[in-house]
Amino acid sequence: MFQSKEKKMTQHHIDTVFKGGMAFETNIGGHTITIDANPEFGGQDLGPSPKKLLLNALTGCTAMDVVSMLNKMRVDFSDFSVSVTGTLTEEHPKVYSTLEVEYKIKVNEADQPKMQKAVDLSVERYCGVSAMLAKAADVTHKITYI
Repeated sequence: MFQSKEKKMTQHHIDTVFKGGMAFETNIGGHTITIDANPEFGGQDLGPSPKKLLLNALTGCTAMDVVSMLNKMRVDFSDFSVSVTGTLTEEHPKVYSTLEVEYKIKVNEADQPKMQKAVDLSVERYCGVSAMLAKAADVTHKITYI
């Protein structure tokens, strides 16, 4: 029996259904998310905008990477959060020209190099969302120790 040696590409499929006005409902792996526009754009603000969800995908992706690596390195930490500020262009289509990612964490000073390594690995190797967005925008990262 002949078996193909081609690797099967992983695919993700999402359906988004119109709910009225500017609202849409999306089911992602059994989780329902409503997206909508602000009232100034004809929406009712029933959920986040697609662009803001893109920012959430970035913070979620890199945050999960960092936590996974810190756990593997046996680093004790607390009060960890990731925020991003995206600056939109003035012209249409309005896209993010810059993204500033900030990691805030409480960690022993001796473990700060491990935190830096975890962020670097996320940015350079593991976070696919960050890699995709870096092709379209200037993405910077900083760590604030609290």
